[in-house]
Amino acid sequence: MKNKNIFSIRQPEFISEEQFRKYAVLAPLIETPEGIFMLFEKRSDKLRHQPGEICFPGGKLEPDESLQECAVRETMEELLIQKQQIEIIGPGDIFVSPFNLIVYPFLGVIKEYNNTFSTDEVEEIIKIPLNFFRNQQPAHFESRLINKLSDDFPYEWIPKGEKYPWAQGNYDILFYRYEKHVIWGMTARMVESIVKLIDQYDLC
Repeated sequence: MKNKNIFSIRQPEFISEEQFRKYAVLAPLIETPEGIFMLFEKRSDKLRHQPGEICFPGGKLEPDESLQECAVRETMEELLIQKQQIEIIGPGDIFVSPFNLIVYPFLGVIKEYNNTFSTDEVEEIIKIPLNFFRNQQPAHFESRLINKLSDDFPYEWIPKGEKYPWAQGNYDILFYRYEKHVIWGMTARMVESIVKLIDQYDLC
C-alpha cells in the first residue's frame, strides 16, 4: 500500500478512453454594431466526412498539443486568421458521443474578422445572432440505440445466451432552424450547452 497516498489524489480517467477519437472546437463569438453573433462554418462538399454540414471550426487532436491549442490551430487554418485574433474565454462542457468520439468545445471571441475562410474545407461562413439561441428552444427528436453483435459473439458465455435481455438506449437529437440554415446533432447540443454557460456566467 506504499502508493495509497498517490492513488488517493489521482485524477480519474475514462475507462477505454483510447477507443474514443478526441476533437476540439471553438465556439466563436463575433462582436458587431448590430450585436453579438455566433459563427459557424458550412463544410465543403469536397470533404469526405460530413460534407455540407454546419459546424464550429475545429478538428482532431494531434499528438503533443493541448485541446485548446487544437481548437485554436484548426480555427486559424479554416478561417485564415492569426492567433492574436482569437481570445479564448474558457472551456465549455465536454460532449461524449455514443459513436466513439469526445468533443471539447472552447468559447472564444474572434477579433477583426473579415469573412475569410479556406475553400478547401469551408463552403460558407454563417453568422447567427446569439439572442436567437437565447430565445429559441431547439427541437428534440429521439433516436434508439441498439446492440448489434458480431457473428462470433460467445453467447454461450453469458446468462440466457442469445436471449439475453440487452439494454437499449435513447439518443436525443437536437435541431435549430435559422432562416435557410439547419444546425443539428452534436453541434446543436454544444450550442445549447454553451449558450446556457454564457448566461449562467454573464459572459456577454
